[in-house]
Amino acid sequence: QVQLVESGGGLVQAGGSLRLSCTASGRTFSNYGMGWFRQAPGKEREFVAAISWTGLSTFYTASVSGRFTISRDNAKNTVYLQMNSLKPEDTAVYYCAAPGHARAIISPSSRGEYEYWGQGTQVTVSS
Repeated sequence: QVQLVESGGGLVQAGGSLRLSCTASGRTFSNYGMGWFRQAPGKEREFVAAISWTGLSTFYTASVSGRFTISRDNAKNTVYLQMNSLKPEDTAVYYCAAPGHARAIISPSSRGEYEYWGQGTQVTVSS
């Protein structure tokens, strides 16, 4: 059974930084792409970033491109989301997600690609 556990959320002032971590268990981590999504109060869950199973390809939604960086450490079964220059509009619960199929993610920004989800970690950015 695949389990995803996020950590690293918290309260930060605008312009600050946070690094989220997501540790996976239950299968061979290095064979799977990974994604991050977020959900603000009253809004739908939206794509933030994804990384390919090789780690060679990364994908970002436009609003975070240049500020956020997704990376992975296969030796630690962990994917990271480094968030810099945070803005109040980045406030949300952030979720780690993993697809059910190995290797390439056909549509990294699509929620339907992902079968497994973490419990979420709250990120609050104050102005």
